[in-house]
Amino acid sequence: MNKADLIAQIKQKSSFLCVGLDTDLEKIPAHLLELEDPIFEFNKAIIDATAEFAVAYKPNIAFYEALGPKGWASLKKTLDYIPKEIFTIADAKRGDIGNTSKLYAKAFFEQIDFDSITVAPYMGRDSVEPFLEFEDKWVILLALTSNVGSQDFQLLTDKNETPLFKNVLRTSQNWGNEDNLMYVVGATRGEKIGEVRKEVPDHFFLVPGVGAQGGSLEEVAEYGMTKDCGLLVNSSRGIIYASNGKDFAEKAQKAARSLQKEMAALIEKYMG
Repeated sequence: MNKADLIAQIKQKSSFLCVGLDTDLEKIPAHLLELEDPIFEFNKAIIDATAEFAVAYKPNIAFYEALGPKGWASLKKTLDYIPKEIFTIADAKRGDIGNTSKLYAKAFFEQIDFDSITVAPYMGRDSVEPFLEFEDKWVILLALTSNVGSQDFQLLTDKNETPLFKNVLRTSQNWGNEDNLMYVVGATRGEKIGEVRKEVPDHFFLVPGVGAQGGSLEEVAEYGMTKDCGLLVNSSRGIIYASNGKDFAEKAQKAARSLQKEMAALIEKYMG
Protein backbone atom coordinates (compact mmCIF):
# COMPACT_ATOMS: atom_id res chain seq x y z
CA MET A 1 0.00 0.00 0.00
CA ASN A 2 1.39 3.41 -0.91
CA LYS A 3 1.07 6.62 1.10
CA ALA A 4 -1.69 8.08 -1.08
CA ASP A 5 -3.85 4.98 -0.56
CA LEU A 6 -3.36 5.16 3.20
CA ILE A 7 -4.23 8.85 3.36
CA ALA A 8 -7.31 8.29 1.19
CA GLN A 9 -8.57 5.63 3.60
CA ILE A 10 -7.98 7.88 6.61
CA LYS A 11 -10.03 10.63 4.98
CA GLN A 12 -12.76 8.25 3.83
CA LYS A 13 -13.27 6.78 7.30
CA SER A 14 -12.41 9.93 9.28
CA SER A 15 -10.23 7.63 11.31
CA PHE A 16 -6.60 6.85 12.05
CA LEU A 17 -7.38 3.79 14.15
CA CYS A 18 -5.11 0.76 14.14
CA VAL A 19 -6.53 -2.31 15.88
CA GLY A 20 -3.90 -4.50 17.53
CA LEU A 21 -4.60 -8.19 17.15
CA ASP A 22 -2.70 -9.36 20.24
CA THR A 23 -4.77 -12.49 20.42
CA ASP A 24 -4.14 -14.61 23.50
CA LEU A 25 -5.74 -18.04 24.01
CA GLU A 26 -5.90 -17.32 27.73
CA LYS A 27 -7.96 -14.15 27.22
CA ILE A 28 -10.35 -14.87 24.38
CA PRO A 29 -13.92 -15.97 25.23
CA ALA A 30 -14.03 -19.57 26.45
CA HIS A 31 -16.69 -20.71 23.98
CA LEU A 32 -14.26 -20.13 21.08
CA LEU A 33 -11.82 -22.68 22.45
CA GLU A 34 -14.13 -25.44 21.26
CA LEU A 35 -13.55 -24.43 17.61
CA GLU A 36 -10.86 -25.81 15.33
CA ASP A 37 -8.96 -22.51 15.08
CA PRO A 38 -10.05 -20.28 17.97
CA ILE A 39 -7.40 -17.63 17.23
CA PHE A 40 -8.62 -17.10 13.69
CA GLU A 41 -12.29 -17.24 14.68
CA PHE A 42 -11.69 -14.55 17.30
CA ASN A 43 -9.75 -12.38 14.85
CA LYS A 44 -12.37 -12.86 12.15
CA ALA A 45 -15.13 -11.67 14.48
CA ILE A 46 -13.04 -8.66 15.59
CA ILE A 47 -12.29 -7.71 11.98
CA ASP A 48 -15.95 -8.02 10.98
CA ALA A 49 -16.91 -5.80 13.91
CA THR A 50 -14.26 -3.09 13.46
CA ALA A 51 -13.33 -2.89 9.76
CA GLU A 52 -15.59 0.10 9.10
CA PHE A 53 -13.66 2.11 11.73
CA ALA A 54 -10.09 0.80 11.33
CA VAL A 55 -7.53 1.88 8.75
CA ALA A 56 -4.93 -0.64 9.96
CA TYR A 57 -4.59 -3.96 11.76
CA LYS A 58 -1.46 -4.91 13.71
CA PRO A 59 -0.99 -8.53 14.74
CA ASN A 60 1.74 -8.83 17.37
CA ILE A 61 3.73 -11.71 15.93
CA ALA A 62 4.80 -13.09 19.33
CA PHE A 63 1.24 -14.18 20.10
CA TYR A 64 1.29 -16.36 16.97
CA GLU A 65 4.89 -17.59 17.06
CA ALA A 66 4.33 -18.88 20.58
CA LEU A 67 1.77 -21.36 19.22
CA GLY A 68 4.15 -22.91 16.69
CA PRO A 69 2.94 -23.97 13.22
CA LYS A 70 -0.73 -23.62 14.21
CA GLY A 71 -0.09 -20.04 15.21
CA TRP A 72 1.55 -19.21 11.88
CA ALA A 73 -1.40 -20.79 10.08
CA SER A 74 -3.83 -18.67 12.12
CA LEU A 75 -1.80 -15.57 11.31
CA LYS A 76 -1.83 -16.27 7.58
CA LYS A 77 -5.59 -16.89 7.59
CA THR A 78 -6.10 -13.67 9.55
CA LEU A 79 -4.03 -11.63 7.13
CA ASP A 80 -5.84 -13.10 4.14
CA TYR A 81 -9.18 -12.20 5.75
CA ILE A 82 -8.36 -8.52 6.36
CA PRO A 83 -9.89 -6.36 3.58
CA LYS A 84 -7.21 -5.46 1.04
CA GLU A 85 -7.76 -1.71 1.40
CA ILE A 86 -6.80 -1.83 5.09
CA PHE A 87 -3.13 -1.37 6.01
CA THR A 88 -1.47 -4.34 7.72
CA ILE A 89 1.42 -4.21 10.18
CA ALA A 90 3.58 -7.13 11.25
CA ASP A 91 4.56 -6.12 14.77
CA ALA A 92 7.66 -8.28 14.70
CA LYS A 93 10.42 -5.86 15.78
CA ARG A 94 12.98 -7.56 13.59
CA GLY A 95 16.46 -6.21 12.81
CA ASP A 96 19.60 -8.28 12.26
CA ILE A 97 22.67 -8.36 10.03
CA GLY A 98 21.91 -7.60 6.40
CA ASN A 99 21.54 -11.07 4.91
CA THR A 100 19.31 -12.16 7.82
CA SER A 101 17.17 -9.02 7.56
CA LYS A 102 16.74 -9.76 3.85
CA LEU A 103 15.23 -13.13 4.73
CA TYR A 104 13.00 -11.61 7.39
CA ALA A 105 11.80 -9.13 4.76
CA LYS A 106 11.04 -11.93 2.29
CA ALA A 107 9.17 -13.84 4.98
CA PHE A 108 6.86 -10.97 5.95
CA PHE A 109 6.55 -9.20 2.59
CA GLU A 110 6.47 -12.14 0.18
CA GLN A 111 5.38 -15.25 2.07
CA ILE A 112 2.81 -13.59 4.34
CA ASP A 113 2.35 -10.32 2.38
CA PHE A 114 2.12 -7.71 5.12
CA ASP A 115 2.18 -4.05 4.09
CA SER A 116 4.70 -3.15 6.79
CA ILE A 117 6.87 -4.43 9.59
CA THR A 118 8.24 -2.94 12.80
CA VAL A 119 12.04 -2.93 12.87
CA ALA A 120 14.60 -2.24 15.61
CA PRO A 121 17.31 0.23 14.49
CA TYR A 122 20.06 -0.74 16.96
CA MET A 123 22.25 -2.55 14.40
CA GLY A 124 22.14 0.31 11.94
CA ARG A 125 21.69 0.94 8.22
CA ASP A 126 22.52 -2.49 6.79
CA SER A 127 20.05 -4.18 9.17
CA VAL A 128 17.18 -1.91 8.00
CA GLU A 129 17.78 -1.32 4.28
CA PRO A 130 16.77 -4.85 3.13
CA PHE A 131 13.23 -4.12 4.33
CA LEU A 132 13.18 -0.86 2.33
CA GLU A 133 13.92 -2.55 -0.99
CA PHE A 134 10.32 -3.75 -1.49
CA GLU A 135 7.98 -1.57 -3.51
CA ASP A 136 4.94 -0.22 -1.62
CA LYS A 137 6.10 -1.85 1.60
CA TRP A 138 6.94 0.02 4.77
CA VAL A 139 9.45 -0.09 7.61
CA ILE A 140 8.12 1.17 10.94
CA LEU A 141 11.25 1.98 12.90
CA LEU A 142 11.30 2.00 16.69
CA ALA A 143 12.05 5.60 17.67
CA LEU A 144 10.70 6.49 21.12
CA THR A 145 8.83 3.73 22.88
CA SER A 146 6.59 3.89 25.94
CA ASN A 147 7.95 1.00 28.02
CA VAL A 148 9.81 1.74 31.27
CA GLY A 149 13.10 0.36 29.94
CA SER A 150 13.11 2.80 27.03
CA GLN A 151 14.91 5.24 29.32
CA ASP A 152 17.88 2.87 29.54
CA PHE A 153 19.10 3.91 26.08
CA GLN A 154 16.65 6.05 24.10
CA LEU A 155 16.98 9.15 26.28
CA LEU A 156 20.76 8.96 26.79
CA THR A 157 22.51 12.05 25.43
CA ASP A 158 25.75 12.42 23.50
CA LYS A 159 28.42 15.12 23.94
CA ASN A 160 26.11 17.59 22.20
CA GLU A 161 23.28 16.80 24.64
CA THR A 162 21.31 15.12 21.83
CA PRO A 163 19.30 12.09 23.01
CA LEU A 164 19.81 8.82 21.20
CA PHE A 165 16.26 8.73 19.82
CA LYS A 166 16.89 12.00 17.97
CA ASN A 167 20.09 10.63 16.46
CA VAL A 168 18.11 7.59 15.30
CA LEU A 169 15.56 9.88 13.65
CA ARG A 170 18.17 12.08 11.98
CA THR A 171 20.29 9.21 10.70
CA SER A 172 17.48 6.95 9.53
CA GLN A 173 16.02 9.62 7.26
CA ASN A 174 18.96 8.91 4.96
CA TRP A 175 17.87 5.26 4.65
CA GLY A 176 14.28 5.72 3.54
CA ASN A 177 11.75 8.48 2.96
CA GLU A 178 8.23 9.52 3.95
CA ASP A 179 6.79 7.02 1.43
CA ASN A 180 8.34 3.91 2.96
CA LEU A 181 9.47 4.77 6.48
CA MET A 182 7.33 5.34 9.58
CA TYR A 183 8.28 5.62 13.24
CA VAL A 184 6.97 4.07 16.46
CA VAL A 185 6.33 6.83 19.00
CA GLY A 186 4.72 5.97 22.33
CA ALA A 187 1.56 7.88 23.23
CA THR A 188 2.41 8.09 26.93
CA ARG A 189 5.23 10.56 26.28
CA GLY A 190 3.07 13.64 25.64
CA GLU A 191 5.27 16.52 24.53
CA LYS A 192 7.98 14.09 23.38
CA ILE A 193 5.73 13.36 20.40
CA GLY A 194 6.16 17.00 19.44
CA GLU A 195 9.96 16.65 19.66
CA VAL A 196 9.84 13.68 17.32
CA ARG A 197 7.54 15.54 14.93
CA LYS A 198 10.05 18.41 14.66
CA GLU A 199 12.71 15.94 13.53
CA VAL A 200 10.49 14.12 11.01
CA PRO A 201 7.76 16.56 9.94
CA ASP A 202 6.23 14.49 7.14
CA HIS A 203 6.58 10.85 8.22
CA PHE A 204 3.76 8.74 9.61
CA PHE A 205 3.87 7.66 13.25
CA LEU A 206 2.57 4.39 14.66
CA VAL A 207 1.46 5.36 18.15
CA PRO A 208 0.82 2.66 20.78
CA GLY A 209 -0.21 3.40 24.35
CA VAL A 210 -3.61 5.09 23.92
CA GLY A 211 -6.28 3.57 26.16
CA ALA A 212 -5.11 0.76 28.41
CA GLN A 213 -1.63 2.30 28.79
CA GLY A 214 -2.99 5.75 29.64
CA GLY A 215 -1.98 7.79 26.58
CA SER A 216 -4.11 10.78 25.57
CA LEU A 217 -5.55 10.77 22.05
CA GLU A 218 -5.96 14.55 22.21
CA GLU A 219 -2.27 15.02 23.06
CA VAL A 220 -1.20 12.65 20.29
CA ALA A 221 -3.15 14.71 17.75
CA GLU A 222 -2.03 18.05 19.18
CA TYR A 223 1.66 17.21 18.97
CA GLY A 224 1.77 14.70 16.14
CA MET A 225 -0.90 15.37 13.51
CA THR A 226 0.11 16.70 10.07
CA LYS A 227 -1.81 18.01 7.06
CA ASP A 228 -2.11 14.36 5.92
CA CYS A 229 -2.90 13.15 9.46
CA GLY A 230 0.45 11.37 9.78
CA LEU A 231 -0.80 9.12 12.56
CA LEU A 232 -1.84 5.52 13.08
CA VAL A 233 -2.97 5.19 16.68
CA ASN A 234 -3.08 1.63 17.95
CA SER A 235 -5.52 0.20 20.44
CA SER A 236 -5.32 -3.47 21.35
CA ARG A 237 -6.70 -4.52 24.72
CA GLY A 238 -9.18 -1.66 24.89
CA ILE A 239 -10.95 -3.00 21.81
CA ILE A 240 -10.37 -6.71 21.41
CA TYR A 241 -10.86 -7.48 25.11
CA ALA A 242 -13.71 -5.04 25.75
CA SER A 243 -15.65 -8.16 26.76
CA ASN A 244 -14.69 -11.78 27.39
CA GLY A 245 -18.21 -13.03 26.87
CA LYS A 246 -20.21 -14.02 23.83
CA ASP A 247 -20.84 -10.33 23.14
CA PHE A 248 -17.08 -9.69 22.64
CA ALA A 249 -17.45 -8.62 19.00
CA GLU A 250 -20.34 -6.27 19.79
CA LYS A 251 -18.35 -4.65 22.60
CA ALA A 252 -15.26 -4.39 20.37
CA GLN A 253 -17.35 -2.63 17.76
CA LYS A 254 -18.67 -0.20 20.35
CA ALA A 255 -15.13 0.58 21.57
CA ALA A 256 -13.82 1.04 18.02
CA ARG A 257 -16.75 3.29 17.09
CA SER A 258 -16.13 5.44 20.16
CA LEU A 259 -12.46 5.93 19.27
CA GLN A 260 -13.32 6.67 15.64
CA LYS A 261 -15.73 9.40 16.72
CA GLU A 262 -12.98 11.02 18.79
CA MET A 263 -10.60 10.74 15.86
CA ALA A 264 -13.10 12.28 13.46
CA ALA A 265 -13.41 15.31 15.74
CA LEU A 266 -9.61 15.64 15.95
CA ILE A 267 -9.25 15.35 12.17
CA GLU A 268 -11.79 18.15 11.80
CA LYS A 269 -10.01 20.25 14.43
CA TYR A 270 -6.44 19.90 13.18
CA MET A 271 -6.85 19.14 9.47
CA GLY A 272 -9.99 21.17 8.71
